[in-house]
Amino acid sequence: MLDSHTNCVCHRPDPAATRLLWVAIALIASFALTEAAIGWWSHSLALVAEAGHMVSDAFSLGLVLVASWLARRPASLQASFGYRRIEILAALGNGLVLVGIALTIATEAIDRLQTPPSDILSLPMLITAAIGLSVNSLNVFLLHNHTHNDLNLRGAVLHMIADAASSIGVILAAIAVSLWHWNWADGAISLLVALLMLVAAVPLIRQSLHILLEKPPTHLNVSEIEARLQQFDGVVSVDRLRVWSIALGQDAIAAHLIVNLAEGDDRDRLLRQIETAIGQEFGLHESFLQLSGVVPPPVINLSQARLLNLSVGELR
Repeated sequence: MLDSHTNCVCHRPDPAATRLLWVAIALIASFALTEAAIGWWSHSLALVAEAGHMVSDAFSLGLVLVASWLARRPASLQASFGYRRIEILAALGNGLVLVGIALTIATEAIDRLQTPPSDILSLPMLITAAIGLSVNSLNVFLLHNHTHNDLNLRGAVLHMIADAASSIGVILAAIAVSLWHWNWADGAISLLVALLMLVAAVPLIRQSLHILLEKPPTHLNVSEIEARLQQFDGVVSVDRLRVWSIALGQDAIAAHLIVNLAEGDDRDRLLRQIETAIGQEFGLHESFLQLSGVVPPPVINLSQARLLNLSVGELR
């Protein structure tokens, strides 16, 4: 008989973060439309690029809300781990969308570097970029403290940090166009915005894939966990050890432990000790442990063995 136990500590979305997300989406979406219109009117690709980045911000924040809503659904027989992986899928989609927008902007920016436009309106470009910097800085300030256990929200905030940096670049480009007529600066800053978007997207995609492929969390050492399990009195060996993340901040462990304890209270007590220890020391609050006794070696009956040898000899 195998002893097994599951211990689950489930994640709950932060209501304060949800309210702030709605505020951020309203600010970003309204300003992005305004910025795109002014960018088109002022012939500034840098503004249009930043507006496109902000549209992706609003989209990613919307994904955060949808994923958080779905993640509230309880686990069931059809979804035994619940729906928190939807947040990871949304984060992956967010990163891929960001890469697509970045490549589109980079292509157009390279064309502008080769043939800089001559009719860029620097003053509207400067004022709009300054407002964009304020909007993105405010949103980063409001949402930053809520990103620690939410990969999707972290990705959205990374978008806004990149936007704030790109706003500074657009401001510098507007000054260069106004003072020295360096119209190529608009294309150069657009290319920089695209690179910032890629820099923000690659770690997000990598971490999402890491979780979806069920690799061990990067902050945990599986060898250390195995060694710790073998330190418990009664544990003979550790077999089929698995450590993975169900979602960000929700790590799990599964293992088969061979013990020299008989079934009953002693084995149950050991199981509780192990669960408490790995939860406190490694943050592994989702545990799937099987305990089984040592299989004794087969007992050989000497008289039966002697008869068997005689029978084999007669056949020869």
